[in-house]
Amino acid sequence: MNWMAEAQKRQTELLTELQQLIQIPSVLDESQSSNSQPFGPEPLRALEWILSKGQEAGMTTKNIDQMAGHIEMGEGEELLGILGHVDVVPAGSGWTHPPFEGYIENDCLFGRGAIDDKGPTMAAWMAMKMVKDAGIPLNKRVRLIIGTDEESGFRCVKRYFEREEMPHIGFAPDADFPIINAEKGIATLRFSTIKLERQEQLQTFQAGSRTNMVPDVAIAILHMENDSIKTEFDKFILQHELEGSIEILQSDVHLRIEGKSAHAMEPNDGINAGVYLAKFLVDIVTTSGSKTFVDFVASSFYNDTRGHVLRLQFNDEMSGDTTLNAGILSFDPAYGGTVDVSLRYSVSYSFEEKLTACQSYCNEQGVSVDVVSNSTPHYVEESDELIQSLSRVYERQTGEKATLLAIGGGTYARVLQKGVAFGMLFPGEKDVAHQVDEFVNIPNLIKAVAIYADAICELASNQS
Repeated sequence: MNWMAEAQKRQTELLTELQQLIQIPSVLDESQSSNSQPFGPEPLRALEWILSKGQEAGMTTKNIDQMAGHIEMGEGEELLGILGHVDVVPAGSGWTHPPFEGYIENDCLFGRGAIDDKGPTMAAWMAMKMVKDAGIPLNKRVRLIIGTDEESGFRCVKRYFEREEMPHIGFAPDADFPIINAEKGIATLRFSTIKLERQEQLQTFQAGSRTNMVPDVAIAILHMENDSIKTEFDKFILQHELEGSIEILQSDVHLRIEGKSAHAMEPNDGINAGVYLAKFLVDIVTTSGSKTFVDFVASSFYNDTRGHVLRLQFNDEMSGDTTLNAGILSFDPAYGGTVDVSLRYSVSYSFEEKLTACQSYCNEQGVSVDVVSNSTPHYVEESDELIQSLSRVYERQTGEKATLLAIGGGTYARVLQKGVAFGMLFPGEKDVAHQVDEFVNIPNLIKAVAIYADAICELASNQS
């Protein structure tokens, strides 16, 4: 079967459906959470939309507690799982095209979720339809499992697998091609500072809303008089090539710095506005609580996303550097400061040993550290038949060697007993997930459809 030719015939249908899905702003909304819509109305609407597509195609569908669902075809005792998600991170500001429209220009479709993960999920869905329409007999059931809380903690698939069977094998189209067989551990660490005085200079400090995104905006309000602060701030902004503003209202100083958002798995792809604002304030504030907070942030994270200062650094050959993203930074005079950090740690990382060293250092700085969550690394051996099968598919469809990769991102592959991340960014493609003007390359989207159709046949039938 020439899957590339079949995928090209479906391009208009695929793009139209992807646009419809992107037009659902499926961002987590805890303020509207309820039993009937656990993550807010829009993630549920996106889930119901894609399940309706499965029903229209004559496949079996199921909604699990409004959190996750699946579309299934085929027969057999064994189950092949394809895991995607339809929730997205907040759009942020500064988009050239509306983030929830699906604008097409120069072979690119723009929108929040275009590459993470609505585009890849729709590619897998289209591949399922192509295999079904081709009448290829399957010896396994093939199930597209759709989550709605991947960006905020995987609560969706946790509930799903409390109710539903675990696939025997599977893949997640939510990362890079060729094949990702190693995913770093992901922990959220909360660093807290206190040491408050009755009259703190720093009245508020806020940057970021998700640990898995580099904060692109940071704001602070100072209660102090400083005749030179505007000159110093303008100089700092110019020196570091940033955008920012300062407004002085009587004895209050309002500060804002703009950085650049990026995925937490590589903080160096972004510009952390919160860290830069703390760096500026190091030489400005003097009251103990304010000073402790900004000193800690600046010394721990300025020009250090690898955790050297915090004694958390590590590197291994399987998965590369351990990384740290200071994703949510806040200070309130009534409570002190907190920094929520996404720690992406290497496969062979000694987590407890490293955490103990970090805690010892933080204690010396008057800072406490707590583990909010921890998802251990995921690794599948190169010799495994799943890896070998997907390698054959990738090489057959692209003519290129299927090398194995490791990532700092976390995909649904890590919840599978045997699963890997498989696409859909191709080698050399820029990763724009979680960034302004996120897009998917349309020719590569079509190529991914062909690869996924071939993969379904390779793994769940006797044909390819």
